[in-house]
Amino acid sequence: MDGTWILAQVGLHLGQSEANSPLLTPAQITELNATEAARLAAVEAARVAKNPQAQIEAWYELAKKFVTEQGLNFAFKLLAAAAIFYFGRMLARMATKVVSDVMERVGTDPILVKFGANLMYCAMLVAIGLASLQMLGVDVTSVTAIIAAAGFAVGLALQGSLANFAAGIMLIVFKPFGVSDEIEAGGETGSVEEVNIFNTILRTNGNVKIIIPNGQITTGTIKNFTAQRIRLIELKVGCGYCDDLKAVKAFLDKLVRGDVRIVTTPPPAVSVAELSDFSVIFSVKCWVGTKEFGEVRSTLLERVKLGFDEQGFTFPYPSRDVYVHQSNNTSIAKAA
Repeated sequence: MDGTWILAQVGLHLGQSEANSPLLTPAQITELNATEAARLAAVEAARVAKNPQAQIEAWYELAKKFVTEQGLNFAFKLLAAAAIFYFGRMLARMATKVVSDVMERVGTDPILVKFGANLMYCAMLVAIGLASLQMLGVDVTSVTAIIAAAGFAVGLALQGSLANFAAGIMLIVFKPFGVSDEIEAGGETGSVEEVNIFNTILRTNGNVKIIIPNGQITTGTIKNFTAQRIRLIELKVGCGYCDDLKAVKAFLDKLVRGDVRIVTTPPPAVSVAELSDFSVIFSVKCWVGTKEFGEVRSTLLERVKLGFDEQGFTFPYPSRDVYVHQSNNTSIAKAA
């Protein structure tokens, strides 16, 4: 039998009869020792809390104990975690560059290349960070759960931004327009400079930079003026009822067919579109290259005006005839 146990039994039952007070078991002795140790620890904690100097000494002792017992092991772990993060980030950059080069060589859209590279780099950084934390002894499962909970809370707070994010993915995947295309979207018109995850940047003809959230683009109508190789120019030209209709039509037909920038397939067309109150309206249709649309249209309007002046055709404008009836003065006097 353990001598300590015998002494404890003697001390606890000193002066008592063996018949009235039976001996304690070893389990009861262990429980009493744990209770006494907890009480002494609580007393020591209360003393340290009341004494700032004692707190500093306690922290120092804890730090000293950690350094002496686990310092070397922790230093190796910290060095390994730093190496994993440093070389892992270098590897992520190299892998991202290789993937970007491959996507560009196969003719992938530049917007999709940039988006895929950024997404891949962020995913690899998250994996590298988790590996570094695991090397330090951090429970990665709990960290992942915390990140998921935080992501859910942030998602609720940033619903609008997430909607723009989803819209950006749709724009990149389905590609309704590309860089340098001239579009009308979100109530704005301009040339596309960049399509980002959350917004699209346009540049107007007046050199104004416009940033449109992607959510406004996907929920509205998108007009892409440069999606096709050629575009239709349709002009409405009016002449007077007193003008020679056939001569005006021949002049307009010769005008559109004489410009080399106008394509022959489909051919130009000139026809009477309407007989309005004051003029005969001609519809002049022709097809031109998309990049030359604005220039050709302006040139045609100028040549129509100059040609009408040379040919003597008229541009009617709304007019009103006023007839004044002068009554007899005698009748007016009699009526008065």
